[in-house]
Amino acid sequence: MRIALLSDIHGNAIALDAVLADIAAQGGVDETWVLGDLVAVGPQPVAVLERLHALPNTRFTRGNTDDYITTGDRPPPTSVDVLANPQRLPVFEEVAQTMAWTQGAVVATGWLPFLDALPLEQRLTLPDGTRLLGVHASPGQANGPGIRPDYPAAEIEARIAGCEADLLCVGHTHWPMNVRVGATHVVNLGSVSSPQTPDICAWYALIDVDTGGYRIRHRQAAYDRDAVIALLEALRHPARNYIIRYMRGEYVKAWPLPQPQPIEMRNLCLTTNNA
Repeated sequence: MRIALLSDIHGNAIALDAVLADIAAQGGVDETWVLGDLVAVGPQPVAVLERLHALPNTRFTRGNTDDYITTGDRPPPTSVDVLANPQRLPVFEEVAQTMAWTQGAVVATGWLPFLDALPLEQRLTLPDGTRLLGVHASPGQANGPGIRPDYPAAEIEARIAGCEADLLCVGHTHWPMNVRVGATHVVNLGSVSSPQTPDICAWYALIDVDTGGYRIRHRQAAYDRDAVIALLEALRHPARNYIIRYMRGEYVKAWPLPQPQPIEMRNLCLTTNNA
């Protein structure tokens, strides 16, 4: 059995197409899990939903930006933040315009009920008995600080306590990771659209499993970021300047941590590579 896990597509169908092509080149999968942040803030929310809906055997969870589109809530800065610091007004306006733009596209094409119905988690017992849990940020949470590799192990362990899973897969922070925390193997998938890694490729993960154990691999797929930039400009997307800076890697800090490395756990082979 093979499962592809991806998250944080953020309305970027060009990056998603690169991931889907890489999955096909690996021989395909039995299931695809998409762990939230599907449509905002990029230029192709409807195209992303159409591509994902066309995949067979696909499971979804909701992310914080999916909630923003369906509930009308917004990320910071809030109006109160702007009153306290007027210099934050440009960001406040850009966020409001972007979410309204995405919400309009989703509503106009009939996809709002789909986003409304996204569950908070997905669970599956794998053929080897491993209890797999997929969420967006952390168990029970579509938002919040999430999980990333520079957080102290004790902090992560507290955040995943009681998750009742042997293998926990998350997104949200856009930082790929592959570690053992207490009794749980924790994997952050990275981001399809906006990874926090210097390569600025699309990141996702594959799980291969049989009755003897499982192997998980992070994979990276290069995509045409200049094409995304051109589309943002052509659409006059309200957040194009912000997204373009992501496409150019301007938000990526010096990578302070090792990229996900192989971890041996009993009969399990956990690897990260592009082979």
